[in-house]
Amino acid sequence: MREVTIAKTLTAPVSFIVHSLKDVNAQLERGRPFFVDIAQQGIALYEAEGFEFAQPRNLPPEEARVEAKKHFDTWFESATAFSASAKFLVGRGNFNEAAFNFHQATERLYHCTLLVLCLYSPKSHRLNFLRSQCEQIAPELAEAWPRGDKFSRRCFELLRLAYVQARYSSQFKISAEELNWIGERVAVLEGLVKRVCRDHLAILASERAAE
Repeated sequence: MREVTIAKTLTAPVSFIVHSLKDVNAQLERGRPFFVDIAQQGIALYEAEGFEFAQPRNLPPEEARVEAKKHFDTWFESATAFSASAKFLVGRGNFNEAAFNFHQATERLYHCTLLVLCLYSPKSHRLNFLRSQCEQIAPELAEAWPRGDKFSRRCFELLRLAYVQARYSSQFKISAEELNWIGERVAVLEGLVKRVCRDHLAILASERAAE
């Protein structure tokens, strides 16, 4: 998967998510909403004979709720563990390691959101891409990352870069002030994701009760 900006045609980046036809059809047969929407609403740019989509399955609300709850329990717990580790590392003065752990906490919170709300999340570590995907389906998550000042934008950029550079680049530098701000924003994101996911699980539970 890679992000491509098409100059002079589109004003925003276009992200390609690549799956084999076998995988897509398996997801359709399982009734996964992300793939069902593609099959039903997508526009085919090219189709070859003999490579049709499988018939999408209707996913029962209770089955969706059980799977979504499992994703929430797994990914939210993992995110909070990385956040706690990051705070500990800040106290030790291990700033680069803390930055990486905050990155992992943030990444997992975004994967948690996508998996709970869509039962699907792309295999990506890119926070700007994951943030964009999540804020499209849960706009309230935008509150976690202010964009209106240079310091805020710089801190998110450092967090984004931390996945690789905090581990492997001797040039990567981040201050205690920047880390503390990032930690505060990750805590805000954590609260927002928890609320969004629990609200969605409650909706799925009500749909099951209405059956």
